[in-house]
Amino acid sequence: MRNLRKKPIICLSCMFISGLLNSTLLAQQQVDFTAPTPPDGLVIPPLPDGPLFYDTAEGHDIRVVVVARGLNHPWSIAFLPDGAVLVSEKNAGHLRIIRNDVLDPRPVAGTPEVVANQFSGLLDVVLHPQFQDNQYIYLSYNKPLENGTAVAIARGRWDGQALRETTDIFIADAGTIAGSRLAFGVDGNLYVSIFGAFGNVAQDTNTHAGKVLRLTDDGDVPEDNPFAGMAGYKPEIYSIGHRSSLGLALHTPSGDMWELEMGPNGGDEVNILKAGANYGWPRVSLGRDYAGPWQSETFNLEGMEDPIIYWMPSISVSGMAFYTGDKFPKWKGNLFVSGMRTGEIPGTGRLQRFLFNEKMEELRRETLLGDLRQRIRDVRQSPDGYIYLVTDEDDGAVLRIEPK
Repeated sequence: MRNLRKKPIICLSCMFISGLLNSTLLAQQQVDFTAPTPPDGLVIPPLPDGPLFYDTAEGHDIRVVVVARGLNHPWSIAFLPDGAVLVSEKNAGHLRIIRNDVLDPRPVAGTPEVVANQFSGLLDVVLHPQFQDNQYIYLSYNKPLENGTAVAIARGRWDGQALRETTDIFIADAGTIAGSRLAFGVDGNLYVSIFGAFGNVAQDTNTHAGKVLRLTDDGDVPEDNPFAGMAGYKPEIYSIGHRSSLGLALHTPSGDMWELEMGPNGGDEVNILKAGANYGWPRVSLGRDYAGPWQSETFNLEGMEDPIIYWMPSISVSGMAFYTGDKFPKWKGNLFVSGMRTGEIPGTGRLQRFLFNEKMEELRRETLLGDLRQRIRDVRQSPDGYIYLVTDEDDGAVLRIEPK
């Protein structure tokens, strides 16, 4: 008999696919994320003197005016009844004042001592709802402690030139760091966001990190807080599961408090806060880890709230305001969100505008001012209906959006 030896079966298509995959894998860059550095291919131009003119999608022709320059990473702004504008400088730890579009070279006296570095410093500034009667101004900041730092809320009385009787009304847990926003609700209580990006702290109810807190205007715990008196919970907690909460804005028609949250690589989101609700971080996210994998295995879980707006890729959200004025009638009710970079590329900051239907469902969004390539840290509406922005740069600026 003939000796019949089996010959190997050669699959030419399999060999082609295998070779293609191997060559693709070999061609892919190996990116070191142990100490990530941003790409440097874009040249970020200096902010023009202006005014700058733009057309917009809703038919409002606008101009952008540079109100003030030379600020050290401004973080937030607030408007005094006499027309002056207060600006917090995060890195310098100073509160500044602009009168008649002129920046006073002297810092405002009476602000607390802060820990100022890349992520910490003097943060938000808001006026009490009855400011005309009590002259109270509130500041969130990173407070130096013997064993580290903590997010603190200070309150001072404005005398027309400086803060007087400045006192901490609330100090969060030691170890809380970075950004914190403030906003008063229709209930007269003060809502406070606390950074919670690291580890599982946002789900740990024995810490303030990764939470939105609800305080009285004196810094006490409201009796109707959702976890007040419950074992294993900080009584100040209003909601949990927040990563890096960098915007709080009251939606006046409904009385709801809206929250803006920066995700990792993608997964920025806007939430409507509910008492006692869990917003998922880090168990649920619509973003990727900075090294590439998805942050979580699923995008939603039972018992956790879904966002009403999200971004993929991220725009590094940083501030938020509803427009309620008369200078831009077609924008009334729109939400404005500021961003510092898009898709992890420096020099791609922008402002975005959101239009909703009567059920507050998103209809469309428009990007504005992307050509400026600035890190836009905050957006606010002034009492006279203009829109103000601050740029988080070494040579930071305050901008004003006006009708053309």
